[in-house]
Amino acid sequence: MSQRQMRSKKVAFLGLMLALILVLVWIERLLPPLPLLPPNVKLGLSNIVVMFSLFFVGKREAVTLVVLKAVFNMLMRGPIGGLLSLSGGLLSVLAIILVAWVSKNKASYIVLGITGAIFHNAGQLIAFCILMQNWQLFLFYSPILLIAGTILGTVTGTLLKVILPALQRAHLEFGGLGKRE
Repeated sequence: MSQRQMRSKKVAFLGLMLALILVLVWIERLLPPLPLLPPNVKLGLSNIVVMFSLFFVGKREAVTLVVLKAVFNMLMRGPIGGLLSLSGGLLSVLAIILVAWVSKNKASYIVLGITGAIFHNAGQLIAFCILMQNWQLFLFYSPILLIAGTILGTVTGTLLKVILPALQRAHLEFGGLGKRE
């Protein structure tokens, strides 16, 4: 297969992954608020796709998906929504990369899901505190978001493990565009 064909397949696959992310974001918005958690705390289902892309396609592609998701959020929820999505998504991906590297890719999907969720919450909270110029919010919400990130990261890590075979089949249909790094 030529480089051009491989590149075209990668772009098509990433388009498919972005579409899946956007569908998952839409589904999350339809769900009722999660009990006992602050308003606007979501499951983070789209992070499953980002984690899959990170492990099986590549770091650059996962970051690209995070940025494109943030652009979508900016278009749908405004610049603050886009900024919060970008700050949470980028910090989450960087933290997952770091934990995977430190563990020599031996960390479970649940551990990586928890890491991603906690750092996604932290990135959004830091950006929000900067925007509001109020660091007391950080002190108040950090413990709540740490607990929420642990619970919801366990859910997303478990879901990734469960749907991994389907995602891998789709990945192989596109010629296996990368491998777990």
